[in-house]
Amino acid sequence: MHPRLLNFSSAKKNVSLLAICQALAMTGNVILFTIAALVGQALADDKSLATLPLAILQLATMSVTIPASLLMRQVGRQLGFITGVLIGLLGAGLGIYAILTNSFVLFCGAAILFGSFNSFVSFYRFAAAEVATEAFRSQAIALVIAGGVVAAITGPALATWSIDWLREDTFAGSLIAIAILQGISLGFLLLVNLPRSGEAAHHEKGRSLLAIVRQPIFIVAGLGSMFGYGVMILVMTVTPLAMTAHTHPFHETATVMQWHVLGMFAPSFFTGFLIAQWGVLTIISLGSLLSLSCIAINLWGTGLLSFSIALLLLGIGWNFLFIGSTTLLTKAYTPAEKAKTQAIHDFLMFGFVAFATMLSGSVFQNLGWKAVNLAGIPLMLVVLIAVFLLQQQHSNLRKTETLQEPAANQKPFR
Repeated sequence: MHPRLLNFSSAKKNVSLLAICQALAMTGNVILFTIAALVGQALADDKSLATLPLAILQLATMSVTIPASLLMRQVGRQLGFITGVLIGLLGAGLGIYAILTNSFVLFCGAAILFGSFNSFVSFYRFAAAEVATEAFRSQAIALVIAGGVVAAITGPALATWSIDWLREDTFAGSLIAIAILQGISLGFLLLVNLPRSGEAAHHEKGRSLLAIVRQPIFIVAGLGSMFGYGVMILVMTVTPLAMTAHTHPFHETATVMQWHVLGMFAPSFFTGFLIAQWGVLTIISLGSLLSLSCIAINLWGTGLLSFSIALLLLGIGWNFLFIGSTTLLTKAYTPAEKAKTQAIHDFLMFGFVAFATMLSGSVFQNLGWKAVNLAGIPLMLVVLIAVFLLQQQHSNLRKTETLQEPAANQKPFR
């Protein structure tokens, strides 16, 4: 076989395995996010702390992102991912014990471990980008994230099915299901063949972190990821609480979450193609508009149909923003700058997500469902403005003929 075809075949195999691992991880996360606020509400004496475990989870994800990236720089992606799954298994075990002993504090401890696991999972998309060619890169990122389609289909169903596995301890069975999923993913990670960073990348420092984050490309990618993810988590986290407050039964909540997660991941099969056709900035803008549409529907009604359509649009909006921003970010660094750029990007993103998660429970408890949604409007407007300014900057540079020719492996922004 021709070496180029062999490399492409190997890349497809690795991307497929990463997609499976992403699917297993996200299925567990769907289960966790479906039950976490309800578990928190059941275990906490102060009901306004119902979403605190999820906020702690996001804080842990943020805090471990940089150490996880640096660890994988030293030991390689594969061993790093295996380490993350082992941490997730510990989290599932502690979570089960917390529910059995009715301990809110221990459940928060489990959330720390789950968040640490998620910080490793977040690098699956970057690993896919690294094994892919430039032409295949956005599709590779999208295909790994598309692994979440399995999560959309099986996650809510597993959450509903496993909720009473231990009949005397509601929700403990769901964490058992998460542990099983993580155990399966270990087997697939052993089959992945991910190249370690070249020796030169270990010794070259590249530009300073300040120089990297000051780039307009990084700023737009960061805002798209931070605010896109933040608005999604702000609304999604309290949706189970809002539906319960409006007398929707649990199986309807699970169905709405299923539509939401389907919206998050199903578009990944064609998001990469859309980016290639329409341009990455157009997709980021479209994601912002879809998120604003979700907010408008949530402000309009609280019936099952309204929740379902709104959360579906919220998921699609997140997909466009997340994949678009990740693709844009890959244009902001050299191989030597990869680890620190990815780490600071995800640190900022998950930091804002943690803030949004913590804010959501308090805002919902004190100001209500409408206030939660209203908080997302200015964030999406900021993303739209940032994209517009970046487009104008490149347009003006081209008009004055001072814009340097794009690198051979990059396409102009559209």
